[in-house]
This record gives sequence, C-alpha cells and structure tokens, in this order.
Amino acid sequence: MLDLKRQYESIKEEVNAAIERVLTTQHFICGPEVDGFERESAEYLGARASVGCASGTDALWLALQACGAEAGSSVITTPFSFFASVSSIVHCGAMPVLADIDPGTLNLDPAKVEKALKRARGQVRVVMPVHLYGQCADMDRLGKLALEHGVAMVEDAAQAFGAAWKGKKAGTLGKAAGFSFYPTKNLSAYGDGGCVATDDEEVADHVRRLRNHGSKRRYYHEEIGWNSRLDAMQAAILRVKLPHVDDWNQRRRIAACRYHGLLCGAGLVQAEAQTVNAKAPISLLVTLPDMHHIYHQFVVRAWRRDELRKFLTEQGIGSEIYYPVPLHLQECFAYLGYRAGDLPESERAAKEVLALPMFPELREDEQQRVTAAIAEFYSR
Repeated sequence: MLDLKRQYESIKEEVNAAIERVLTTQHFICGPEVDGFERESAEYLGARASVGCASGTDALWLALQACGAEAGSSVITTPFSFFASVSSIVHCGAMPVLADIDPGTLNLDPAKVEKALKRARGQVRVVMPVHLYGQCADMDRLGKLALEHGVAMVEDAAQAFGAAWKGKKAGTLGKAAGFSFYPTKNLSAYGDGGCVATDDEEVADHVRRLRNHGSKRRYYHEEIGWNSRLDAMQAAILRVKLPHVDDWNQRRRIAACRYHGLLCGAGLVQAEAQTVNAKAPISLLVTLPDMHHIYHQFVVRAWRRDELRKFLTEQGIGSEIYYPVPLHLQECFAYLGYRAGDLPESERAAKEVLALPMFPELREDEQQRVTAAIAEFYSR
C-alpha cells in the first residue's frame, strides 16, 4: 500500500541534518523549529495562522472547541470517515449530527446537510466537512449553507494537505481546519503531529491556549485545555518535507491518471456506471471540476470487494478498506440512536470501497501488476 522507505531515501541527508539540529539545540517542545514550521505552513496554505499540535485528532478537537462547539450544541459531519471526525465532536461535549454522503465523491452531501440544519432548529454550531481521500467537499454549497444558517465551518482536512477548491487551498475554506501529519499522510511526520489553520487571530490564540493546558502565560490558566504541543523533532522533519509536497502530490495525480487509464483499458470500468456489478466490476469515484485532488488514497468501488481483496493479498498486493463500518453503526456511538438503513449511501460505500496502492514513488509497472491482478480475479 505504501513504501515510506523510498521517500526517506530521497531526502535522507536533509532529514538527518534536521534531526541533528534539534539534538544539538536540545530544544524539544515547541520553540524555533515549531515556530518555523507554523510560519512556513501558514504561508504555503495562504492562511494567517498555523498552530502545531500533537496529532490530527487533537487538531480537530482544538479547532472545534475554538470555534464554539460545546455542551448543548451540535456539529454536523459525515459518518463515512475516520473515527476522529466524530470522536473530536464528542470530546468537545457537543452532539454529532450525521448527514449522508454523495455517492460519486463519498464526501458530505450538501443536500443532506441542509435537511439536517433545518431539523436541528438552531442547535448546530459547526458544520465539519471531511475532505475525503484528498478531494475537497463541495465547499461552495456547504459554505453557502453555513452562511445562511449562521454556523461556523471547520474543515477536517486531515487527508488533504495541498488539495484546493477553485484555486484556494484546503484549510482556508472555512473558519478553521484540522490537519494530520500521521506517517501515512501526504505531508507526514515520523510520528504523530497535526496543526490547526485559520484566518481568525482569535481562533488561533484560543488554539494556542487550549494546546497548552489553557494557559497563555506559564502557570496561569484561563480555561481547562490539554497537553497537545507539537514537538520540535517532528516540526524539523516537516520543514524538510514541506517544500517537496507539491511535487509528491503531482506524482500522486499522475499515478491516479495511470490507474484510470489502466482500469478502463482493461475493460473493468463501464462509463457512467452508477453501481458495481458483473458487467462493470469497478467504479471510479467522481472528481469535481473545481477540485485539485491530491489522492491521499486512490479508492474504487468494487464488486465482490472482500473476495477481491483476499485475492490481491494472496498475490502480494496491498489494499485497504477506508472505511468498513460507517461511524453511525459503531458500537460506541449507539447512544446517538442511528440504525442500519438510516444513512444508506454511507452503508453501501462501506461494503464496496477499496483503496489500491498509492504513494508518490509508485511505479507504472507496479500499477500494471495491480490492474492485471484485478482483471484476473474478475475473469475467473
């Protein structure tokens, strides 16, 4: 699925020098390296502020908390995402309200969000779209809804560093955004890390307090925060990687284009197919015309998905399911009251999606092998 060693070999000397710089200074928490990364990442994104924190999960919680998600309020998001998209809402004390997804992009469906906003009758404080797999949600329609209903927009951009909507970077399309630098991400650390991006200085200041036990000045605490500081080692590594991220994202886009050509050329994809079946076993996701997709993952919908995955594993080909159980059906969220059938598009996607190998250094011959194995499976 992912070979991190190839990337490391290409930047090994720069990374080792950055680590040595931190070890020499012995400044491990926040400090100059974190300040430098915050400044450089904000400039890259086109945001006024980027505030480093300990993980992408914390970034979502910090952004939501700073934007007013609290006990007695609700936050609308998607059930088809990583667990943190909903757990971060719960940790704020707010109530998650789950709206179904668009079957083409698998991102939050604005029409379903509009219905949820009308049902909530003023309790919603935040709408949080997830830019799934590296493609932004429909931010024009979602932004219009947020404005009409007077709610904040917080982007879950954990998978979308470098993605853009109509030329504007993910992370600058709402009031705040949370990014993850987990080792598998497009911009990745060598451990956990995250940041909150925002154009609102009050939000940025609030996030800085929250990540440091609610304290702006040492030993003086205005509120109860958390310990969620980005360490200098990870910041130094991210500073090395940041100048390369556009090139790496472009390589992912080229690899995605190759997958499209190979899968269609193998007769596995039927044009305009809405469902997967024996005639069209693979369905490609839709890329919106206003979108700069950075393919954090290359995901297809597959007929007999679980059997296909087992076959690929037997051939030594990696794959992954993002995500096998939609969040409204997770045991720990049973108290929210959702039942099977409530969010049908998310439930159907969970049974069909399959992520194929995707990373910047992925070779064409490796993609040909993946495609040939898929074709072999469906020819049996």
